[in-house]
Amino acid sequence: MANTALTAPDRLWSAQEVLVRPSPVPAAAGVYGWHFEQAPSADLDAGRLLYVGIAPRYMANRTSTQNLRKRVRYHYRGNAAGSTLRLTLGCLLGIELRRVGKSGTRMTFGKAGEAALSQWMAENARVCWIEHDEPWTLESEFISQLDLPLNLDQNRHNPFHVRLTELRSQARQRARAPAVSV
Repeated sequence: MANTALTAPDRLWSAQEVLVRPSPVPAAAGVYGWHFEQAPSADLDAGRLLYVGIAPRYMANRTSTQNLRKRVRYHYRGNAAGSTLRLTLGCLLGIELRRVGKSGTRMTFGKAGEAALSQWMAENARVCWIEHDEPWTLESEFISQLDLPLNLDQNRHNPFHVRLTELRSQARQRARAPAVSV
């Protein structure tokens, strides 16, 4: 039942729809699923669930301030340093990862690359969600039961895992080579 709410949702939401105020995305805990009208890789199918995320993450020592609205909106307009989904999509799309900031430890696609990724997502990425008080319990279940090639955590069994891990690793190695962008 929860699987179907993400794999075959009644409605998928675009960037334009979730970034308005007031946003239709609830400020609640839950699981969100990403579908793509155009797949970010020729090896993946378009028009189906490729990634799930949760908000908040389980934290034993403190309470997270994250919720579905904050996370979904961040994925659509944030940067690769704060969104593993954006990092994955950018790497698959061939956008150059760069070290940024004074320390040079953060990695994003730079201003132009993040803008290009946001535009690609606005055109191709659609999201759905379900509210759940303990989303981390559902996340593990979904990753073990569904084919979610863009999820890396808990997903070594997926055939796309090795390729995606290597692609992201190579992007990080290339980013460490040049000078830092400030």
